[in-house]
Amino acid sequence: MSGLNQTVLSLLGAEVARARPLHGGDLSEVQLLSLSDGRRVVAKTGPLVAAEAAMLGAIRAAGVPAPEVLGVAGHVLLMEALQETAASAAGWQALGAALRQLHSVTGPQYGWAEDYAFGAVAIPNAPLPDWPAFWAGRRLLAAPDALPRDLRLRIEALCARLPELLPAAPPAALLHGDLWTGNVLFSGGSAYLIDPACYWGHGEADLAMLHLFGAPPAAFHEAYGQLEPGHEARRHIYQLWPALVHLRLFGAGYRGMVDSRLASLGF
Repeated sequence: MSGLNQTVLSLLGAEVARARPLHGGDLSEVQLLSLSDGRRVVAKTGPLVAAEAAMLGAIRAAGVPAPEVLGVAGHVLLMEALQETAASAAGWQALGAALRQLHSVTGPQYGWAEDYAFGAVAIPNAPLPDWPAFWAGRRLLAAPDALPRDLRLRIEALCARLPELLPAAPPAALLHGDLWTGNVLFSGGSAYLIDPACYWGHGEADLAMLHLFGAPPAAFHEAYGQLEPGHEARRHIYQLWPALVHLRLFGAGYRGMVDSRLASLGF
């Protein structure tokens, strides 16, 4: 009996009849399992699945749709299987409302109870009370030695000015932390958040990530609500972090994404 089958049997009391890979899985393996008792569940395998399960629980506790965690053991996370459908205006509206609700839940400081990672890219989350200091030290310059020297110098110059460019103490909102459309599962008129990298921070960071590879439609913006003045300028500061992650994970093809954000900010 395979290790996965043993885990599923232990947690859910049924064996795996069939398994097929699901889309995604750049940094972990995700499969749809058909069980011997007729149920279908999603299995995700990776080193940080217990942390992910806690994040999914936090999202659901905030009243926001996310897959139900069915069990965790070792490197295996079992979740409910959701029927995915194409994005619709109703789905985007649901996502806007869900994100507004998520960001209405706040914490005492910026950060999270434990560190996280995107593959080999560590995400330090030790809490800080100052938002520009958090964005500089825990995100943009979290691993300065991993950056090309010329980029590091430009980012250091930007970080020195973050107290002027970012609010000092925005509400410490509950963030998804990796919010691109691939981490939203649309199901009918609902939108479920998947693959989180949660922490407490400025809600605009999630919105910036959602705009990194294309703009969400008007239905999303109408449901989320009005943003604070200056959000367009701050967006490039917040997009710089996922751009750096992509550069480190996937190589020089993402250098242009980093350069363009820095250049737009004058660095």
